[in-house]
Amino acid sequence: MQRILLADDDLEVRLGVADLLGSLGLEVLQAESGLQALEVAGRIRIHAALLDWNMPGCSGLEAMPLIKHGRDGLPCIVYSGNLTEDMERMALHAGAWAVLHKPVRPELLRREVLRALEGAPTLGWGPGELN
Repeated sequence: MQRILLADDDLEVRLGVADLLGSLGLEVLQAESGLQALEVAGRIRIHAALLDWNMPGCSGLEAMPLIKHGRDGLPCIVYSGNLTEDMERMALHAGAWAVLHKPVRPELLRREVLRALEGAPTLGWGPGELN
């Protein structure tokens, strides 16, 4: 089963998105902050990440390169309700697989997550990560 890390500080949004992604047959690992996302990604093998841009302490954009470190090709999708064109360019330049505007239409979110997972690497996970 493929795992996706979902980091969003808005509990209601996080639970709704987790339910949607779970309906795709994915195991959804939830984090309520960028720092918690880093902790989860450091100990559990993931196949993709969906990161809210605006989270206290550590944004999705700040967490993304640390989550991707040593995991070449790991697809990370960044999303935000306050997205500007400059922010979108920054996220793509930093290596985001996709950048989505909240609220994201469910069919668009499903399509982008599945597209990301199709491109997810199957090898190259570092030692010490749980399967």
